[in-house]
Amino acid sequence: MEKNSSLRLVRRSPWLFHFNSGGCNGCDIEVVASLTPKYDVERLGAILTSSPKHADILVVTGPVTRQTLGSLRMIYDQIPEPKVVLAIGTCACSGGVFRGGYNVIGGVDKVLKNVICIPGCPPNPRMIYSIIKKFYENQLGGADENGSSKPEKE
Repeated sequence: MEKNSSLRLVRRSPWLFHFNSGGCNGCDIEVVASLTPKYDVERLGAILTSSPKHADILVVTGPVTRQTLGSLRMIYDQIPEPKVVLAIGTCACSGGVFRGGYNVIGGVDKVLKNVICIPGCPPNPRMIYSIIKKFYENQLGGADENGSSKPEKE
């Protein structure tokens, strides 16, 4: 599979900015677990930054709602190019159990580009670690015509 040039952005340690767009916090706990010493994405040099201006990867949990759409786009616009979005969990990938709600727009890939989906309710921190590791090693597969990508099975 040909690699998308927009996904080949890591020439250094990837810095993450986390945004919960309206989920149940189950995926937030798994993101935090991936940062703990047990899974330790920091050994790849990945750190959680408090400013999107310093981030390479936007980590989104939860479905995109009408209330959070403006904030999500504003944060995405502040991240310097090239940038990638990690949609953590089924809700961030497709809207999950919240899909069809009056205030739910759907998954992150409906509103942002270069989205890598990590499905699961919640996804295992090992999966989050393996995707960040592939990202760090520039081993991610190509994106579809919308700029979205699904992780390849190991």
